[in-house]
Amino acid sequence: MSADRTDMTAARQPGEIATGYRLILPSPWEQVPLRQGTEEAVRRILREAFARISPEVPPDTVGPYKRELERRFRAAVAEARRGRALDVYLPVRPVGETNLGASVVVSEALLPRPRRQGGGASAPPTEVAVRLLARDAPAAVGETDLSSGEIDGALAVRREYVAAADPARGADPAARRVEYIASVPGDPARWFVAAFSTVGAGDPGDELAEALVTWFDALMETFRWRYT
Repeated sequence: MSADRTDMTAARQPGEIATGYRLILPSPWEQVPLRQGTEEAVRRILREAFARISPEVPPDTVGPYKRELERRFRAAVAEARRGRALDVYLPVRPVGETNLGASVVVSEALLPRPRRQGGGASAPPTEVAVRLLARDAPAAVGETDLSSGEIDGALAVRREYVAAADPARGADPAARRVEYIASVPGDPARWFVAAFSTVGAGDPGDELAEALVTWFDALMETFRWRYT
């Protein structure tokens, strides 16, 4: 499944299988594809970020800043690739004076395809989605909010929770997580997953985290399937 930020989705024909998606991203965010063209995208984004550094910043400050920025950016991309994601979206420009500690990781979950027809009743799609969300889920702190609905006409389940800190995976602070999982139209064995994560301004329950969760929900309203 591929991503396209600008392609206009064509009307779906009966039985047609979705082959990609599109999201309308605000300018502070950039998409890094993880199956091909990753290094080219990383170098371009870093080059543009370095070019925005004020010439008034002392050289002995610029060097360490560039190295730390590149380290953090590449670490986020590497973490998404280890999870076999399709794309990762990162805020590469500050909003006002705030650097957003957030990410959106897009992946797909595949179910075993039936070997023959008539092999018995399958689980309801909503139950399947909940099971997929539960796979490899980090430990949650407090309650988990779970709801179902649709995105662009496909069944979707939304989960929101606070993930506990996990230093072994590089996640030192706890993080606010919101995940959408949607059944891919025309292919019941494939599920689209969009996972948003933020540490807010240092507290996953603070006002910045709340605002970013609201932003992500609004972003998912722009989601459209793409058909070839």
